[in-house]
Amino acid sequence: MPLQTNLAERGFDFMPAMPVIDDDYAQVRRAISYLIDHWRDQPSLSAVAAHVGLNETRFQKLFKRWAGISPKEFVQALTIDHARHLLRDSVSVLDAAYEVGLSGPGRLHDLFVTHEAMTPGEFKAGGAELEIIYGFHACPFGEALIMTTSRGLSGLAFCDDVRGRAPTLADMIRRWPNASYREDAVVTAPYAGRIFDPLNWRNETPLRVVMIGTDFEISVWEKLLKIPLGAATTYGDLAASLGKPKAARAVGSAVGRNPVSFVVPCHRVLGKTGAVTGYHWGVTRKHAIIGWEAGVAGSALQDIL
Repeated sequence: MPLQTNLAERGFDFMPAMPVIDDDYAQVRRAISYLIDHWRDQPSLSAVAAHVGLNETRFQKLFKRWAGISPKEFVQALTIDHARHLLRDSVSVLDAAYEVGLSGPGRLHDLFVTHEAMTPGEFKAGGAELEIIYGFHACPFGEALIMTTSRGLSGLAFCDDVRGRAPTLADMIRRWPNASYREDAVVTAPYAGRIFDPLNWRNETPLRVVMIGTDFEISVWEKLLKIPLGAATTYGDLAASLGKPKAARAVGSAVGRNPVSFVVPCHRVLGKTGAVTGYHWGVTRKHAIIGWEAGVAGSALQDIL
């Protein structure tokens, strides 16, 4: 794939990172954990609000501002029945070459991505002679670590608070131990605004991503990019789409090593029963991302009705 020009050169007006308060996600995360454990009981708004220590009105407003949908609607998005519904609608996505993202005007487009892969030699060298710039930014799912190279976005990870920064950074550095690293949040801030604000998901200004992995891993990550917003697939179906139906475990390992979380949507891969399982950055966060995306997709549909 030919290299894309720098987004700034294409005239894209970068926005600063979304003004998200870390405490918001901390409280919402507690609510999500509670809902995951009690969704079968369809807990009332008052029960969930009491669990996080807020009154009903404040909690309802906080949750809807964060997710774009109510706690009740979020419960529906997290149930196993909903996961199975996604699978019924989306198992054929990869085989049928489904359109990337939801079609339609404005916000209905998914986060459009174009990418390039590092050469095998660069990967084997552990990122030698590669400079990676990183920064920490507030996002809807806690705090995000964003990493970039001169070619584009190369890493996206999550941590829950300031104390979690060091292990999150160390986890990412282990992937490319011979690269040089420099912290500069000013450089990475435009990427945060581009990634986490659906208003900036513009098909005409694709986000350039640099994939750093083995040939097999990159082939798996490329398949992940074909799963549309609000859709899902399974590890087995992903393996079958690669022509390796017996390699579900190897595919699962490659999905787990995806260095560009959220943008390369490994969270859209579910267990064979439709259960929301396994996520390097925590199953609760995986539930949160799926529910948040359901809110984005729902809002987009409302915009054109």
